[in-house]
Amino acid sequence: MATEKFSLFSVAAIVIANMIGTGVFATLGYQLVDIQSGFVILCLWVLGGLVAVCGALCYAELGARLPRSGGEYNFLGRIYHPLAGFISGWISATVGFAAPTALAAITFGTYLSSVFPVLPPLLLATALVVILALVHATSHRYSAGLQNIFTLAKICVIVVFSVTALVVVDAFQPIRFVPDSTDIGAFASGTFAVALIYVGYAYSGWNAATYLIDEIDNPARILPPVLAVGTGIVMLLYVLLNSVFLLVAPVDALTGQLEVGTIAAGYAFGDLGATIIGVTVALLLVSTVSAMIVAAPRVLQVIGEDYSIFRYLSRVNNHDIPARAILIQGMIALVFMWSASFESILIFAGATMALNTLFAVIGLIVLRRRQSHHETGHVAAARPVFKVPWYPLPPIIFIGVTGWTLVYLVIERPVEILFSVGIIATGAAGYFMAKRF
Repeated sequence: MATEKFSLFSVAAIVIANMIGTGVFATLGYQLVDIQSGFVILCLWVLGGLVAVCGALCYAELGARLPRSGGEYNFLGRIYHPLAGFISGWISATVGFAAPTALAAITFGTYLSSVFPVLPPLLLATALVVILALVHATSHRYSAGLQNIFTLAKICVIVVFSVTALVVVDAFQPIRFVPDSTDIGAFASGTFAVALIYVGYAYSGWNAATYLIDEIDNPARILPPVLAVGTGIVMLLYVLLNSVFLLVAPVDALTGQLEVGTIAAGYAFGDLGATIIGVTVALLLVSTVSAMIVAAPRVLQVIGEDYSIFRYLSRVNNHDIPARAILIQGMIALVFMWSASFESILIFAGATMALNTLFAVIGLIVLRRRQSHHETGHVAAARPVFKVPWYPLPPIIFIGVTGWTLVYLVIERPVEILFSVGIIATGAAGYFMAKRF
């Protein structure tokens, strides 16, 4: 019997659903605390999308050069050292997916509970993670079908909400979308850099397909369009959605608030509309949690394949699904869910994931230099099917912007950075334990 695979459409759905989640529905309020210019806010989302597209192109070439599931675990382990790969895999399995899964599930429960107060938010969030983990632990057909339906619904709802809100609102808010001299200083400030971390978190997930390479037909052909086009679609949706939020609701009403979607819907459609949108956003987050539960366990699976102490995680069922890893990943998400603080976890997760992807993109430059010098070693130097266009501009843009935000984050939010260092240290300890036993 032929091994089941994810189709191009299903992989694209996983990438898009991984990105469109908690971030775009929760971060605008935090950005408006220090940035009141509509032009600067939209530049944040465009710049974040540009960086994500550059990263996606680099990952597409990395996936063609080093085809194996596991994302950064595979890339960093083969480019630098198995220690780097193990730490990266540890970051992906814990912070990279479990924390955002928990935040998305909590947001789902909060939105739904606001409509049905008798249902506790934490109970709803827990039920969502458990049910999705059980579904994705069955087969590719059921897993992909669930993902495709909810992702299509998510895109349609965002477009319909945005267009309808712009049509029915009586008058647009006096927000400025053209630049003036006061905006120049904002782009070089620490506030802009920290806000870009929020945006980067909202775009996180553009690399999701690289965690499933072994379960994709012809990944060298499929990865480039899926990663680049999927990220581009999300950037357009993000710019549209944030423009609508700013046009239909007063800045003062949005500033510092988490449920910006519900607030904007209230101003556009009234209380009933806000209730409907609250339920809709909750349903949209189902595909986000679902996509993360699909991608994350593949990291645990390849770690189990490489280290005998974690062999339990590599076992697959009759449909080649790593069911055990999926259930364990779900349990890790539940731990975050029951103990997480929203904003701190968002910054902490965003910074740690940014560090992970930064070294992966730098790794592409390392691989190219090795090939040009005819180096072989443990990394294959074969010519890839796909190469990053306009090289080296995309990796330079990604490295420059990501590095700049991380430097400012060390200055502005040192506590979250210390937590990131702690996660890296525990990953290193896990590697040496695995090698020892």
